[in-house]
Amino acid sequence: MKLPGVGDWRALGWPVATGLMAALLILQTLHYRELTGRAAAPGSAATGAAPASYAAAVRRATPAVVNIYTRKVVRRPYNPLFDEPYFQRLFRRGTAPQRERIQRSLGSGVIVSADGYLLTNNHVIEGASDILVLLADGREAIATVIGTDPDTDLAVLDIDLPDLQPIPVGNPDAAEVGDVVLAIGNPYGFEQSVSQGIISATGRSGLQLNTYENFIQTDAAINPGNSGGALLDAQGNLLGINTAIIAPTGGSQGIGLAIPADYAIKVLQDIVAHGYVVRGWLGVEVQPLPARVSTTTGAHTGLVVSDVEPDSPAQGAGVHPGDILLALNGTATSQGRNAMYRIALMAPGDAFELEIYRDGKLIRLAGTLGQRPQD
Repeated sequence: MKLPGVGDWRALGWPVATGLMAALLILQTLHYRELTGRAAAPGSAATGAAPASYAAAVRRATPAVVNIYTRKVVRRPYNPLFDEPYFQRLFRRGTAPQRERIQRSLGSGVIVSADGYLLTNNHVIEGASDILVLLADGREAIATVIGTDPDTDLAVLDIDLPDLQPIPVGNPDAAEVGDVVLAIGNPYGFEQSVSQGIISATGRSGLQLNTYENFIQTDAAINPGNSGGALLDAQGNLLGINTAIIAPTGGSQGIGLAIPADYAIKVLQDIVAHGYVVRGWLGVEVQPLPARVSTTTGAHTGLVVSDVEPDSPAQGAGVHPGDILLALNGTATSQGRNAMYRIALMAPGDAFELEIYRDGKLIRLAGTLGQRPQD
């Protein structure tokens, strides 16, 4: 397509020329899209798909995201031989070796109620003698540990400050792969740092990190110090509690994991109400289905029941060791920790239905969940 020269524009007059130029540009754009099959870039003014800034979402959530600093007294084994003058001279020690040292660490947390309850990771505060919480507005407070749940790596803290702003909680079940997310925390001590990415996967399990696993995976930068911080949706609602990274070097490699917010809130509510987390209990031990078993039985996904606890709901329903568990309440089972997570989400007394493969036959068993015993 040949464009008119400068002389041609002058001959036409500027008002007409301007209109013709606009028309030619539109035609060229349409011609390009016809040739390439491409539309306007996502997030451009033409689509309006993505905001130019997430500042409003960050402002909405920041007052509820806190920095956590801990101090732990670490005691080392002491050998009285080091008190002997001979050993003191030998190792050039004027006094006995130090018996304890102070270990400091940092992390993040999220305020979830106006009366001072906040969530963080258990590994952030485990064994700490002092826990200092620093808010975005500069206020600070000493936190009290209300309870912990090592099975999910969550802890509930309490701070006594007025005018706290709890974070708005979103709906993790509605989150989809590709959704934009924001991570706020205290990486390496850089307070209130924000990173942006997308949801890379949901329902991630089988990582051997926690007893119960159902992680949201994200490529938003998560580093040491982000643990216990917030994973937000694009509107600033809490989707999850940032918990771990998969990184051989210890730094962000684009694989971050967060505990879904709805389950984290359940853990908090149970700990506040009971001092522990109330979970449904089936009473089976399961293992992945070996390939040799799947080819001989015809079942391609499932879990092998390796043990059934005496007097458990599973035993009462008729589950046997060696059974292949294909589905729980109509949903297929393939990851043991994910299946345990789904059972833990249910309450004691809830009905369950199992789809079992045994001796070449498909059978269905039903029963009522018990309460998981406390360790």
